[in-house]
Amino acid sequence: MSLLFTILLPLFGAPTAFWASRFGRIKSAWTAGIITSGAVLCLVTEIPSVAAGQTLLWHLEWVPMLGVDLDLRLDGLGLLFALLILAIGLLVILYARYYLPERDDLGRFYAYLLFFMGAMLGIVLSENLILMLVFWELTSLSSFLLISYSYRKRESRQGARMALAITGMGGLALLGGILLLGEVAGSHQLSAVLVRGEAVRADPLYIPLLILILLGVFTKSAQCPFHFWLPRAMVAPTPVSAYLHSATMVKAGIFLLARLFPVLSGTTAWTWLVMGAGLVTLLFGAWIALFKHDLKGLLAYSTISHLGLITLLLGMGTPLAAVAAVFHVFNHATFKASLFMAAGIIDHECGTRDMRRINGLWRFMPYTGTLAMVAAASMAGVPLFNGFLSKEMFFAETANFATGLDHGWLLPLLVVIAGALAVAYSLRFIHDVFFNGTPVDLPRMPHEPPFWMKVPAAVLVGACLLVGIVPEVTVDPILRLAAGSVLQGPLPEFDLGIWHGFELPVVMSLTALLAGVFLYALRRRLFRLAARLERRIDAGILYERSLAELRLFAAWITRRLDGSSLQQRLLFLLLAALALGTWGFVGASAPLLGSRILMPIDGMSLMITAGFILVILTTLGLQKQRFTALIVVGALGLLVSLVFVKFSAPDLALTQLVVEIVTIVLLLLALYFLPQQSPDEPGRVRVGRDALVACAFGLGTGLLSMSILTRPFTPISGYFLDNSLPKGGGANVVNVILVDFRGFDTLGEITVLALAALAIHALLKGLRLPGLTRDNEGRPWNWDLHPVIMAVLSRLLLPLALLVAVFILLRGHNAPGGGFIAGLISAVALILQYLSNGVTWTHQRLSGNMLPPIGAGLLLASLTGLASLWFGHPFLTSAFIHVHWPIVGDFELVSAMLFDLGVYLVVVGATLLILIQLGGMHRATHPGKRG
Repeated sequence: MSLLFTILLPLFGAPTAFWASRFGRIKSAWTAGIITSGAVLCLVTEIPSVAAGQTLLWHLEWVPMLGVDLDLRLDGLGLLFALLILAIGLLVILYARYYLPERDDLGRFYAYLLFFMGAMLGIVLSENLILMLVFWELTSLSSFLLISYSYRKRESRQGARMALAITGMGGLALLGGILLLGEVAGSHQLSAVLVRGEAVRADPLYIPLLILILLGVFTKSAQCPFHFWLPRAMVAPTPVSAYLHSATMVKAGIFLLARLFPVLSGTTAWTWLVMGAGLVTLLFGAWIALFKHDLKGLLAYSTISHLGLITLLLGMGTPLAAVAAVFHVFNHATFKASLFMAAGIIDHECGTRDMRRINGLWRFMPYTGTLAMVAAASMAGVPLFNGFLSKEMFFAETANFATGLDHGWLLPLLVVIAGALAVAYSLRFIHDVFFNGTPVDLPRMPHEPPFWMKVPAAVLVGACLLVGIVPEVTVDPILRLAAGSVLQGPLPEFDLGIWHGFELPVVMSLTALLAGVFLYALRRRLFRLAARLERRIDAGILYERSLAELRLFAAWITRRLDGSSLQQRLLFLLLAALALGTWGFVGASAPLLGSRILMPIDGMSLMITAGFILVILTTLGLQKQRFTALIVVGALGLLVSLVFVKFSAPDLALTQLVVEIVTIVLLLLALYFLPQQSPDEPGRVRVGRDALVACAFGLGTGLLSMSILTRPFTPISGYFLDNSLPKGGGANVVNVILVDFRGFDTLGEITVLALAALAIHALLKGLRLPGLTRDNEGRPWNWDLHPVIMAVLSRLLLPLALLVAVFILLRGHNAPGGGFIAGLISAVALILQYLSNGVTWTHQRLSGNMLPPIGAGLLLASLTGLASLWFGHPFLTSAFIHVHWPIVGDFELVSAMLFDLGVYLVVVGATLLILIQLGGMHRATHPGKRG
């Protein structure tokens, strides 16, 4: 259960951090820190079990028929990533408290950060691959919010959209790959997938699923050619960059690559695709990083390069390379987060990140300079720092891998060049910023930041030193646990000692160090060449051009198909449906109608059918008179109610009646602002065309219905009829389906209803339209809006109507009724007050703010569903007991009643919110009148 709370605390704590900002910035920071600390404690309690070699699993059914469950997994790999996510997240929370200016909304920032943290934890702790995909997409959405934090800046919006577009497309590809993987492996559970590696690699679908999964991985982890979104994400505040680039967003793809390593690796396709992408990304990122003048730009491209390094190691497919990859994940997280924090401190104190201006800062900021130098030395792979150890393992493994290959010398040479470039851009980060002259036109006089702003960077730098000096004590245990989870087998022999003798890896490291110093000395001669090459091969520019062309193509399609005419849109939609339906019928060899005997036609059916035809023809004849046509259309709802009565569905009949009343009233209010007559049709040809299409579509729909209904089928109603009372505790099958068996659907429906009401509220708020002062015959408007008899009668009826609504709500589980019907009855009763007494009179007695009831209803319905998780049951599973009360007798208590109450509140709130907005517009058109 602690695994679940590790994820849920940040996810559901995000709104709390936002709310706490009302009491001050410090309160919001403390709230975010406490929530993250709580998640850390939940995780720490499970460390002894994982250290003992166990893989902890937690299971809760979610959608078992689809093989999708809330299954969590904690092993060595998940533990390493979860610790990095939480520990660095906690440091970023402290750092952001001092970095972000006073004018910024700190509560919003921490809410986004915690939401992102929870999504990342969901990825690394998921046992079910489909569940992992859900969290995967949540990281894309939450990173979009973080990158666009300064949403008033155009660059922030562009960077966020680019990141969302690229990672979103990769997520779609990953979805296809995971579905194929589950099909091949026979399960989406990692425990089953990880032991089916040989079968997966031998399957004909291996290559397609590998390509799809790698597309998701490469887009998320910024591998070439999908790397360009990452530098443009630098418009985010530095705390966001420090978090996304070190332990979270870009590491999600690396995590998935490592997680599926025992299943997908070991083939030629894996080696060429993964290793090739990693090698290109390693070299390209290192080359571009050297010539970036912006501190965060340099660090962004260095991140791309190091991600390529890790990908290259995993692409080799050897056990020792996998160990080195996991080791560098940890090392990169520590030194890159500290470097971003140092860059943020420099920007915070100097007002700029341009390395051509921030020279000679050592005498102003020696403490920050020391932290930056240690972290940069680790990034460069200098001995006695943690980056040196993993880079030496990297060099050693590339040399071993290349042994015996044709042109085997090329791979070690290329990685040494990449190492030299890393030394060069690390030297530039230190020398150009803290030495190399004096500052040039800085916006602010630099000085050391507040003490607590330096603490997070100091903690991370301390980790770089400790791991580099005593790796056997500090990192060896967790590394062995994580690497064992990646390999799913015995670990290879490796030693994290600092000195292994004067061997080839040491020579490669020394060569990279010396070559890096030489490249840095020649950097100015290379700037012009690098700038020219970057303009030619900038994938971001290609993306922008492609996006512009796509917009032009979409506009052309829209002009051809839309034409700003609703009728034209419907015409294309109906013609497409007709074409597809006709194609299905023409290609079928079976007869059009099946052998199932139809029900006999009775008088009731004939009456209803004749009524439908009569109403439709009358509507067509009166369609120019909008008011009259609307009243006639209302008769369709009554006829549909009769159909429900005929087929023994009193719940649906009652709901349809009340819905018809509410919609007619709302449409009448809307028609007040529209012309009373519809415009004339453009000509007989168009009328004939529309009539022909309508008749063809109606005939096709009828034939399709007959084709289906005349064939034998097994209905699902038997299951619900048999299990409604014993499993749902209710005799009203319809209501039990809505609040129990299909409760998740109902929750989604009331969410959509709430969103629709909010959208209408936003569209109509403040809108002022001219109202009518005369009717069609020129007579002045009658201002006797609220007749006394109707007003008094409606006030007397209100308590009775609300009593009926409560009765319908309480009886809904065992008799026709329920929250939706009760909500509509209450809404009708309250609508009657508005119509009879006016908006002003009703507002004086009833709050016009319907947002709290809507929010309370959604919250109550969601909490009712979550309560079942606490007891180990699927989401929204209802519980019921029968009790005997004195005098009252036997009585049933059902948890679904609370869910129904939430539905009731949403329905009432949404309906009245729409009514109030329309009524407010009506009142605003005649402000001097009583209304």
